[in-house]
Amino acid sequence: MKANLNFNRRQWLAATFGFLATSIASPILAQTRIRRIRTQYIAALGAEGATSGTGAETWGLWKEDPGAIGVWLRLYQTLQKAGNLAPAGWRFDIDDWWLDENGLIMKAPEFPIPAGQYFVTNGEEHFSLLTIEEPDAEGKQSWSLSDDKTLANVTHGPCRSARYTPEGESGTCSPEFADRSAFPLKPGESPPLVSGCNRKNYAVLIVIGVPSTS
Repeated sequence: MKANLNFNRRQWLAATFGFLATSIASPILAQTRIRRIRTQYIAALGAEGATSGTGAETWGLWKEDPGAIGVWLRLYQTLQKAGNLAPAGWRFDIDDWWLDENGLIMKAPEFPIPAGQYFVTNGEEHFSLLTIEEPDAEGKQSWSLSDDKTLANVTHGPCRSARYTPEGESGTCSPEFADRSAFPLKPGESPPLVSGCNRKNYAVLIVIGVPSTS
């Protein structure tokens, strides 16, 4: 999530939020008042064609744009010298780190995503009410999207987010082994595999509001 591009995206979201809320033919929107919030982002796992499912306990939430406070791969050694503390104040974890589509090391999202309802969009024409259920007795959480929207519908395509964890011993999965020449990624490309790391790709959903209780 590139900082300057995200700034423009936030401007777009602010300018078009009213249009989305009033013009999309949706039974949910007709019944639910929307409270605009500062833009947030969800890291989600699931089948692209699913409208509901389980496993939301593996989803995370960024309450601020992680790209805007990220650290470029080329500055990883500087990050190390700073005690793994990024300029924005978040701490890098060598055993659990994230990359975006531009080659920025991102702050990890908060896990698990809190139960509740979120108005999500792909940043274009798709808009849906996402419901995250409370954990069951085993800690599992279900999720569902309104208006027959699929996870692919509400995924913001330009954003990519990949999570890297060690294949073996702690400390063996490092951003220094990432291919910086792969960035910025082309449309549809995933962040590169990194030697010594497991990679998991997450979909990114943009959160622009929550149901109003007043």
